[in-house]
Amino acid sequence: MVNPFLKNRNLLIIYAIIWFCVFVIHSAVSVFVLDLSLYSALIDSLVFNSVYFFLGISLWYTVGFNSLENYSSLKIFVNHTAAAIITSGLWIFVCWFITSKILANEKIYLEYLYQSLVWRFVIGVLFYSIIVSIYYVFIYYTNFQQKLLKEAELNTLIKEAELKSLKYQINPHFIFNSLNSISSLTISNPAKAQDMTIKLSSFLRSTLSKNEKQKSKLSEEISNAKLYLEIEKVRFDDKFDFIEEVEKECGELEIPSMILQPLFENAIKHGVYESLEKVVIKMKCKPEKDFLKITVENNFDPEAVSRKGEGIGIKNIQNRLKLIYNQDNLVYVEKLNGIFRVNIFIPRH
Repeated sequence: MVNPFLKNRNLLIIYAIIWFCVFVIHSAVSVFVLDLSLYSALIDSLVFNSVYFFLGISLWYTVGFNSLENYSSLKIFVNHTAAAIITSGLWIFVCWFITSKILANEKIYLEYLYQSLVWRFVIGVLFYSIIVSIYYVFIYYTNFQQKLLKEAELNTLIKEAELKSLKYQINPHFIFNSLNSISSLTISNPAKAQDMTIKLSSFLRSTLSKNEKQKSKLSEEISNAKLYLEIEKVRFDDKFDFIEEVEKECGELEIPSMILQPLFENAIKHGVYESLEKVVIKMKCKPEKDFLKITVENNFDPEAVSRKGEGIGIKNIQNRLKLIYNQDNLVYVEKLNGIFRVNIFIPRH
């Protein structure tokens, strides 16, 4: 990992500003508390703080060597204790050598310098501890952010896989029944069989093209649903009608691809197939506050014996909406007075 102060210009500027503040405080204390001359105080502060400025940057490499993943806590503590003593001693020696040469004629300062070596050494150890701690915090924060990023990427991949799996669960019985109907019609009504084959081909092509798309316009989904119902119309003839009540502004709004398909399959399977009377499948759509409300309903025969399905219709929709919008209250089912109604709420923002 590259030194953050060398890699990030803003961090380097902040680091320099902090040391400048230390330089100012050091100078002020030397003048007003320790009664050193302004010249001596400025030289002393400049030399000692400038040298540690560069030492502090180099301490990054000691932190990198003493990785938390490679060494025990005791080993790291011992290594840094030794490094702090060596670094502080080196700092004192270099700064003493420089200042004693520059201020060789300042006897008062030289006397002060010799007397202050011990507490300067302690301050050097303190500087070492602070800088090294900051480096470890930075490494921890960086690793934590990378971990969050990787987890987010993994969750995205998992979510995409789940969504694809759910979209591929389009009821295969529809395709089998359609092929059987086509097979029968080839003898009794070849023209009708040809028309149904073309519609089935168009429907499957549209379905496959949307498997990679997360969302589509509502108008496109309705067109696909109509194509599906036209195919089923060949099988069931006049046993059902489709009524569409969609407000104009809804058509351009996007919804999850293939989200309506299970609703119409459900209406055919549990409404048309089981009822002796004509079934009306009605679809409504209108904006409602922050949502796009889509309703698909059909009448059914309450006396009919319900056919048990695989349970992947409405549950499929609930799971997909929860994955996409992180809400589990977007599907509301009603079954009352011979009417089966599913309300879907698509967040608009």
